[in-house]
Amino acid sequence: MDHQGAQRFILTELHAGLPDFRTYHSLEHTLDVHDSAVRLAEQEGISGDELVLLKTAALFHDAGFMVMPHKHEQGSCLLAREHLPRFGYDAQAVERICHTIMCTVVPQVADDVLSKVLCDADLDYLGRDDFFTIGDRLYEELRAEGALASRREWNQRQEAFIAKHRYYTATSRLLREARKQQHLETIRQQLGQEG
Repeated sequence: MDHQGAQRFILTELHAGLPDFRTYHSLEHTLDVHDSAVRLAEQEGISGDELVLLKTAALFHDAGFMVMPHKHEQGSCLLAREHLPRFGYDAQAVERICHTIMCTVVPQVADDVLSKVLCDADLDYLGRDDFFTIGDRLYEELRAEGALASRREWNQRQEAFIAKHRYYTATSRLLREARKQQHLETIRQQLGQEG
């Protein structure tokens, strides 16, 4: 598998193909998820071909926004099936990557080690210090799409989402859960002040 070639290809496509209003589902987000997945993989003992599959899934996981914005995970799999074989990924590897990507559909349902790591990497920011900065990017993107009417509606959505969210890996629970709960409390306080 030529992971480097596949990486160069998809990052070039994302750079050229994502519209400017994608302030959250952006090239920066893809690189952040990739880096988070690599860090988690190291802690969770993933290496070799499994790590290559995970890194490739991370790079392709939101590429579908270029072709199927309302079912982007399916679009990501279309792109993976179309392009990864020319980089030496066999059918079994491509389907494993697609399975891993499809597990990130919200609400996430991860059922193997790769999908658990990718799901946690995709939402790693929920328990980080840059949570509100990154969250504002998603808020702006959803506003641009006409999917949000107000900041209060955004806070209500965030509160509901974070209250239900659970990290899958022991590493993410250890490193991110407590801070995520602090963010949830802050959002609840904001909603109480607004109400």
